[in-house]
Amino acid sequence: GSLQPACGAAGAASMPYRTTGATLLHPLSQRLGIPLDQVNFVACQLFALLAAFWFRLYLNPSRASSGVRHAFATILGTYFAIFCFGWYSIHIFVLVMLSYGIMNMASISSIHRYSFVVAMGYLTVCHASRIYIFHYGILTTDFSGPLMIVTQKITSLAFQVHDGIGRKVEDLSSEQNQLAVKTRPSLLEYLSYHLNFMSILAGPCINYKDYIAFIEGRHVQMKLLEISWKPSENGKPLEPSPTGAVLHKLCVALVSLLLFLTFTKSFPVAYLVDNQFIDKTSFLSRLGYLYVVMQASKPKYYFAWTLADVINNAAGFGFSGVDERGCFHWDLLSNINIWNIETATSFKMYVGNWNIQTTAWLKRVCYDRAPWYPTALTFLLSAVWHGLYPGYYFTFITGIFMTLAARMIRYNFRHFFTSSKPLKMSYDVATWLVTQLSVCYTVAPFVLLAVEPTVKLYRSLYFHMHILCFFVLLVLPKKPEGHSKRKPPDRDTQNSDINKKQK
Repeated sequence: GSLQPACGAAGAASMPYRTTGATLLHPLSQRLGIPLDQVNFVACQLFALLAAFWFRLYLNPSRASSGVRHAFATILGTYFAIFCFGWYSIHIFVLVMLSYGIMNMASISSIHRYSFVVAMGYLTVCHASRIYIFHYGILTTDFSGPLMIVTQKITSLAFQVHDGIGRKVEDLSSEQNQLAVKTRPSLLEYLSYHLNFMSILAGPCINYKDYIAFIEGRHVQMKLLEISWKPSENGKPLEPSPTGAVLHKLCVALVSLLLFLTFTKSFPVAYLVDNQFIDKTSFLSRLGYLYVVMQASKPKYYFAWTLADVINNAAGFGFSGVDERGCFHWDLLSNINIWNIETATSFKMYVGNWNIQTTAWLKRVCYDRAPWYPTALTFLLSAVWHGLYPGYYFTFITGIFMTLAARMIRYNFRHFFTSSKPLKMSYDVATWLVTQLSVCYTVAPFVLLAVEPTVKLYRSLYFHMHILCFFVLLVLPKKPEGHSKRKPPDRDTQNSDINKKQK
């Protein structure tokens, strides 16, 4: 995700104090015993939440022009980046300006390729410098999160401009046509889209057309038109309030924060590869502890992504439509669906509800456009985007085999369990258990980061999931792939599916 795992967390407390960001909140950081970078991040996000309410009430489109709204969002976002990262924030600004140059100077037939190579190349160089020059980034301010979000936005917009200006409508899928951008953005629009205060620190990646519609006051009406909403009899435009969604998500964020400060601290990841623990416990105990540790690592992501969603909603951005009962939903920018994650009965369902906007970005720039091996190429892009820690590659390579094996098991066995409710229930329980354990097994290297602890953990678990995956892939009949012929679903269909799942 856009937030990197805490690296070397066990020794963080004894590390000397050092940051490139603002030191204003250092006394608070010392009092709470929380690293200054994390305190600065949360402080900026809470300030962004207050600013978002003010932005919706006093700088709404009926009171302020689009230019004023763009300028305010850009200036405040730029300040947040400088406050959190100091001179490191220059990397974010340099990449955005480089990409704006490409947007204006490159030919429309190559704009997406140049933008992709420059953005991913710059991000990769920054990842490499953090790991190999600054020793796994333990002592340096982690500016990679915002850079990763900006990279998503740069590449998304470049592909959407290429689709809108450089390709024929009949060559586009329905989703690509819906998101296509017909004119190159101005400098102010470009800066505002990439650096706005609502998404600069923790995302999510938003579609350019949605963002511009929000700034210009067309966001809600555009979403209502997409679902063919009938206007009220008095003819007044509908203005749904985000307050309910904001309060609900704030409660989720608060609970997640409390879990992070209590539950997460009680189950250190390092214990998984402790020699004494491995020697004295059974295989099932080690597997059970792996599940508990991986559960404990989630609340920080739940907190950061939910708070980011709240900030956008508070500003009036993120309206996704109305369900069949007439309830308004603000899920357009949601990055997680916690209920679907914790109850997932398939690897695909789990991945599809975790870091949703990044999954959508990977699908739009890679999976839907890859001429061959779409699953493998998408996992590879995801790994490179996340960074160069060896653990990421263990996770994503394992993830490829897990995805393919899960797909084959479902294809070969699911139809045997759909004839009655008890059979379906037993299948759901079994697949839930296997899914949760396989995800924990797959993502453990993502948290451990380095090669040695990863191999040590997998050896202690006898590489059992890897062996099972290879056995399934070798023995079971393969499901035929129809990737090149398949059309991606429309966004409104996806949103309605999410809405149904959340209820």
